[in-house]
Amino acid sequence: MFHFDLDKILDQFVYHRESPLIFSSGLFLFFFLVFMLMYRSLRSHDRLRILWGTAFSIYFYYKSSGLYFVLLIISVVVDFYLARWIQSTEDKGKKRWLLVLSLVANLGMLAYFKYTNYFAELWNGITGSGIGPFEIFLPVGISFFTFQSLSYTIDVYRGQLKALDNIWDYAFFVTFFPQMVAGPIVRAADFLPQIGRKLEISKADFGQGVFLFCIGLFKKAVISDYISVNFVERIFDSPLQYTGLENLMGVYGYALQIYCDFSGYSDMAIGIGLLLGFRFPVNFDSPYQSLSITEFWRRWHISLSSWLRDYLYISLGGNRKGRFRTYINLMLTMLLGGLWHGAATRFIIWGGLHGLALAVERVVKETIPGTPGALRRTLGGLFTFHFVCFCWIFFRAENMDTVYAILGQIAFDFRPDVFGAFLSGYAPVVFWMAIGFTLHLLPKSAEQRAQTAVTALPLAGKALLLTAVIMLVMQVKSSDVQPFIYFQF
Repeated sequence: MFHFDLDKILDQFVYHRESPLIFSSGLFLFFFLVFMLMYRSLRSHDRLRILWGTAFSIYFYYKSSGLYFVLLIISVVVDFYLARWIQSTEDKGKKRWLLVLSLVANLGMLAYFKYTNYFAELWNGITGSGIGPFEIFLPVGISFFTFQSLSYTIDVYRGQLKALDNIWDYAFFVTFFPQMVAGPIVRAADFLPQIGRKLEISKADFGQGVFLFCIGLFKKAVISDYISVNFVERIFDSPLQYTGLENLMGVYGYALQIYCDFSGYSDMAIGIGLLLGFRFPVNFDSPYQSLSITEFWRRWHISLSSWLRDYLYISLGGNRKGRFRTYINLMLTMLLGGLWHGAATRFIIWGGLHGLALAVERVVKETIPGTPGALRRTLGGLFTFHFVCFCWIFFRAENMDTVYAILGQIAFDFRPDVFGAFLSGYAPVVFWMAIGFTLHLLPKSAEQRAQTAVTALPLAGKALLLTAVIMLVMQVKSSDVQPFIYFQF
């Protein structure tokens, strides 16, 4: 007989830090189904639909970060009214100060939660004092929704966007749950015009949404989580216990893990957006197929790299102030991009390495003009992939000692003779890595054909496909659902 457990129902309205609500959990799928039914039933009542979407988004964030959802509400209120005041005043000086206030409010909040302990550590190193560390909880996705909100006030200041009259529309934009906590960073200019449209979800959009959600769930919960728990974490936790070859494979594994984890989240976010009638920009475009570092950043985390380009690099002067200043601007942009990812010297090194590579590539391109031949493109692709993997070591390692240990093992204890034993000992890991890289290297036409096939399926077929992916996840997973890597940023 069905047992109605009120305590379990009420518990769903309580935040549990150890079990946040994430896309790849069964609980989210249940909640999303309930939300979707109500959302679709309100398709003829736009205002109620927006309010329902905002309420669910705030609940979703509460289940991810607890009472820190208040920060999200504060960010909405502050930037909504600042944007209106920026637009209404004719005084350029006042406009500028209002924009500065928005920057201080958003970046100040970001600095406090992400960088207080890092700056305290630097200060202690310089002065020898014993400040901190402070117990500061990092709210999930704070880097994403602050950048998203900033794009709105900056665009209004630049005259590229008209300030909204309705705060509920703005709240819906900032809090919209699919991309709020880990991107893509959706700009107001792309999202706001979609709010006023009548809710119409075409068969193509619905099919694409289901396809993207399934492929994202497969990337995250099957490939990324499996190779992380069963191989990558072991290598990065104790690199000296493994040979250089195993360490190198661990680096390759992490390159695939972070791609499948982050692009998997983006795929699911974009797919959910389509199911709700909203289209987000593409965030990943087969980045490991890149033939240069410049191309890599046009394909990797596109919403962040384009945000940094438009709101930081161009604001610094871009390439308009001579070659030397262009190189400096590239380096500063990537250093700050590295710092955006986390408060640690290794993230700054990661960003600095990419900034240096971008500058060197620009020098080479100016020195050796013309279209590169097949050999040069091949070598460029191999170098790009391995340079990116080298930089991932700094990104993933817990500290610089781990970086040195991994590089030392690869350089001085490589042991190629253990390759056969590695293949047999880690056969399931090798299998999923091979599947992951093979799927990644397929031409875009193959993905398009698969998407078309899913779209052509009847509703029951789409439901069966989703069920099959969920069953595969349940069969493959060897531990609890793993949080998304970019939740920590």
